[in-house]
Amino acid sequence: MTSYQNNIMTAIIYHPDYLKHETVNHPENKHRLVAIMNEIQESNLEVDLIKPKRASFDEINSIHTPGYIKKVAEYSKKELPLDPDTITRKDSYETSLLSAGGAITAVDILDEGDNAFALIRPPGHHALPDQGMGFCIFNNMAIGAKYALDKKGYERIMVVDWDVHHGNGTQDIFYDTPSVFYFSVHQSPGYPGTGFSEENGLGKGEGFTKNIPLPPGSGDKEYLDIFEKYLAPAADKYKPDLILVSAGFDAHIDDPLAEMNVTSRGFKKIASEVYSITDKYCDGKLAMVLEGGYNPRAVKYSVKKVLEVMSK
Repeated sequence: MTSYQNNIMTAIIYHPDYLKHETVNHPENKHRLVAIMNEIQESNLEVDLIKPKRASFDEINSIHTPGYIKKVAEYSKKELPLDPDTITRKDSYETSLLSAGGAITAVDILDEGDNAFALIRPPGHHALPDQGMGFCIFNNMAIGAKYALDKKGYERIMVVDWDVHHGNGTQDIFYDTPSVFYFSVHQSPGYPGTGFSEENGLGKGEGFTKNIPLPPGSGDKEYLDIFEKYLAPAADKYKPDLILVSAGFDAHIDDPLAEMNVTSRGFKKIASEVYSITDKYCDGKLAMVLEGGYNPRAVKYSVKKVLEVMSK
């Protein structure tokens, strides 16, 4: 890995403690992150490795209820599941604070004029204010976006979610505000059973949610068509001052938990489309947060292809 202390093109937010959320044979396990980091280490990508801060209680509480935060801490000590899909172990609470902190650190990196990819776990976009679900404990993306609004002065944030599963938690959290435009492309039907095209916001947030459900079997062409046809015009109208990406790679053709046909090169093309919008409205400042992707080989190559775009 090449490190440029004075001219960082892309910061990789990572901490070895992310591996302490020990889920063993669960689909969301440490091996996918190990594979990604090994691939980056072996590459010639111009990136810099940054350790994340640990999110404070107040930063977590900006999205999650105190009762739920306490529950996560207690369940982690007892190693109890939050739901049938979302397990905890003794280090899960602390790791989740570090994961949320990774999203916050990615936002901080933008102050330096660089972009960032937070390679974190557990993922977050399914987590609701008072409930963990779908492998997600704290909603890292929502916490990062709220931090950007409250502490960094951003006013119009576009969250692009290309994970194969709809980010119901992120949508729910920002459903009634115009400060965050949530854009999701996902497989439908599929978990968690939300993200229909008619879900477009509520109250002051009406029109600031855009869902594009795609049928199983959709691949590179269908995804790229969606990003060109819907994302670019939405950005032209919204004019975001920050773009954050919930970067899940479980739409990959080799992923075991979905039925889509996106390739690693397809993810590179999708990332290029997002990056062109970032260049236009956000001075090239882009922060990505890892979500799903459960085939280590597929996810490591896909992340590398996306980083090739970010590290131009």
